[in-house]
Amino acid sequence: MEKSVGIVKTRQVTLAQPPADLRLENGRQFGPITIAYETYGHLNKEHTNAILILHALSGDSHAAGYHEGETKPGWWDAMVGPGKAFDTNIYHVICSNVLGGCQGSAGPSSIDPATNKPYGLNFPIITIADMVNCQKLLLDFLGIEKLYAIAGGSIGGMQVLQWAAAYPEMVRHAIPIAATLRHSAQQIAFDEVGRQAIMSDPEWNNGDYYGKKVPAKGLALARMIGHITYMSEFSMAEKFGRRLKSKEKYGFSFTQDFEVEGYLRYRGDSFVQRFDANSYLYITKAMDYFDLITDYKTDLFRGIKTRFLVLSFSSDWLYPPANSKEIVRALKRHGAEVSYCEIESNYGHDSFLVEFEEETFLIRNFLAAQKP
Repeated sequence: MEKSVGIVKTRQVTLAQPPADLRLENGRQFGPITIAYETYGHLNKEHTNAILILHALSGDSHAAGYHEGETKPGWWDAMVGPGKAFDTNIYHVICSNVLGGCQGSAGPSSIDPATNKPYGLNFPIITIADMVNCQKLLLDFLGIEKLYAIAGGSIGGMQVLQWAAAYPEMVRHAIPIAATLRHSAQQIAFDEVGRQAIMSDPEWNNGDYYGKKVPAKGLALARMIGHITYMSEFSMAEKFGRRLKSKEKYGFSFTQDFEVEGYLRYRGDSFVQRFDANSYLYITKAMDYFDLITDYKTDLFRGIKTRFLVLSFSSDWLYPPANSKEIVRALKRHGAEVSYCEIESNYGHDSFLVEFEEETFLIRNFLAAQKP
């Protein structure tokens, strides 16, 4: 646990409940809404050193440190902690599980108080803006009126951009990583194939599988499809090539001949153990609806005072550097202060979870330019 925040606990708070429900983008009033979150480091007396970390599709609020009795740290532990990019000796770091998730925040697997059963498909369709509005309620609860910084990769980066568009006065520094202003047709297509894999599983049962057999095959297949898009051709070739699984020749059957086949099945099967199939549907749909260009048109980022560090990765073909350059152009159009860096990496979209040394150098210096 060297340079770790140590043992941490996930907390929960109910932020929106009748009659003060949250108004969602679809026009529906919804509550109660419980949000799971973790914090690291200490909030200063002026409440000016808070940083909000935003997780990717399969992430959660456990960004750093260790849960009691576990040996695996949080998903961005290499970046959050004493002396790290998000230095908890300086900053108070917050990470919450998104609305629609399945790791403690309100989602389709949560209990609907009206029926005392899981919501299933009765859970409302949500958007990235709805997720951000819930995070705003969390910050209100924590007594934080302004963020020193927000940061996140992939869908986390989309939330960073939504924060900057919707609450610019609350954000001093923004770090969207491997993100986009809106999903492209190709990105939507990959999400739809994953959703169809889940919904085609007979065990999905129109979302009503809680307490029954879960749609494991469909969710595992969705994860396999997704994982292919997270890697690059180079990283797959380097890691697997055409190596066979414990064989010297082909099996001439439909069993797993190649190591890459076994790896994908392992990733799919392990994902089923920790993620809810309906949450996968809801979160990917929110990603597909994300479109700041249409939502804000020429007013997007107009007059914004937030400083930006936009990061992309050379081999990311799911959210390619062109997406990040479009973000930079939208900011520059209105004179925003923005730095951009395309990091050379062979790890594809997953690079933001791998290239810690380069990210740390860039982020640490960007944040240190001003004092909390």
